[in-house]
Amino acid sequence: MKGVYKNIDFESIEKAVNLILKSEQQGGRVHVTGIGKPAHVAGYIASLLSSTGTSAYELHGTEAVHGSSGQVKPGDVVICISNSGETAELQATVQTLIKNGAYIISCTRNEKSTLAKESEVCLKARVEEEGDVLNKPPRASVLAEILVLQCLSVTLQSYKNLDLKHYLKWHPGGTLGQSIRDLEEGRL
Repeated sequence: MKGVYKNIDFESIEKAVNLILKSEQQGGRVHVTGIGKPAHVAGYIASLLSSTGTSAYELHGTEAVHGSSGQVKPGDVVICISNSGETAELQATVQTLIKNGAYIISCTRNEKSTLAKESEVCLKARVEEEGDVLNKPPRASVLAEILVLQCLSVTLQSYKNLDLKHYLKWHPGGTLGQSIRDLEEGRL
């Protein structure tokens, strides 16, 4: 995993941030999608973005071609996660989204893939091995996708000057919310 951080393309992250900010300025939103294990990453990243100042929605990767793409307005940004960048179901979704006026940010290990070529920005999440003897079940690739998209989230929240008051507004519950209230009241 050491190589993943070393290979993060911060220039591409900046391009993705600028695309998202431009879309938001025009009333656009962010959607995150994937097929298989990347779909679970999509749910986490949509939740993370939402809690850190970027309205984001999880878009079911296959349901999108069965009507769910109606949640995506022209000018919205869709982050599409795929290790290979060649997943057939996701390709159908991406084609639908592009025809409906969405901008695509890909997150993939394969910057020469169909997905990467169809996106405005490709965020590379490259790993050489998955981390087990089969070298097939998504392990390291999922961690790489999460790390790259967390970098995107941190950069977005930095541009938006997110502070603890904003964060508390979106995350008032649980121990985390209480810890912020305690800080504000001088109990920590």
